Amino acid sequence: MKTILLPLAALALPATALAQSVSGPELNNSADRSQSNSLSVTLPDGITSSMLGKRDAQMIAVQTMLDRSRHSPGVVDGYNGENTRRAISAYRRANGIGSGGSIDGDLLRSLLETQGGDVFQTYTITSDDLNRSFTDVPADFEAKAELDSLGYESAQEMLAERFHMDADFLAAMNPGVDFSRAGQTINVIAKGDETLNADVARIEVRKNENSVVAMNSAGEMVASYPATIGSGEFPSPSGNMTVAAIAPAPKYYFSPEGREWGPDRKLTIAAGPNNPVGGTWIDLSKEGYGIHGSPDPKMVGKRNSHGCVRLTNWDAEELAKAVSQGVTVVFT
Repeated sequence: MKTILLPLAALALPATALAQSVSGPELNNSADRSQSNSLSVTLPDGITSSMLGKRDAQMIAVQTMLDRSRHSPGVVDGYNGENTRRAISAYRRANGIGSGGSIDGDLLRSLLETQGGDVFQTYTITSDDLNRSFTDVPADFEAKAELDSLGYESAQEMLAERFHMDADFLAAMNPGVDFSRAGQTINVIAKGDETLNADVARIEVRKNENSVVAMNSAGEMVASYPATIGSGEFPSPSGNMTVAAIAPAPKYYFSPEGREWGPDRKLTIAAGPNNPVGGTWIDLSKEGYGIHGSPDPKMVGKRNSHGCVRLTNWDAEELAKAVSQGVTVVFT
């Protein structure tokens, strides 16, 4: 493995190597004191920066630490997009280090102190991982309704979602790997564990930010997620609601009544991560509205919805585990 030390003052520029471990002076006590203002960046064995294309190594490390911090960047892909900038801004506000979505020494030092450690880990694909049906999921609702489940289309999609990664990024980190073969050891990020250890008393759906924020009873921000929130044609509601129920692995019930889109008959679409509402549904007290997962995580925050609030499947699962019936939900 090759390690490169980058001065924190220069870290707003693209990095030239990918981090397997990231440490600062507080986490690397054996480091020379002259290097105490540096970040250690290590390439995983067999991976070169050219394999990553235009993905930025520093951005991958930042996204991974944000994912562990409960301020989700959505899919980890190595690109500096709006979802990552929203996550940085939320992390800054929650940790008292200013505002804005830029990467600087203050942000990196804070992330290193609270979330530092391995950026990458390895995972060996098991036969249990592959002991399921992978099938192409049709776009048409009526064709979806013919399926017994809306599972993953491939092992690559399943593993990318499990590790909060973009599927193309997973492939770039594992050149030549057959994800459908048990026993393959792959490079993945050291993601968060989908456990929000906080008392969530209030959820704010911030329409102008395309984000969902979880607050505790003291009014402190404990988590934030990028979100797809309505559209001009199908706006999300305004005002206060409550959590009415939580449904893991929900079915999707479509009715044409009051809709100007979709089929002209009622349909029931089976549960699964590629269900139109993803793997989790947080039902709201306004009929027909919820906070839910998505079959296309890379498009969260980038594509309009039909009025509900769409998160990545893993973010929806994390939030659902931390809330209970009656929690206030405010659309702002």
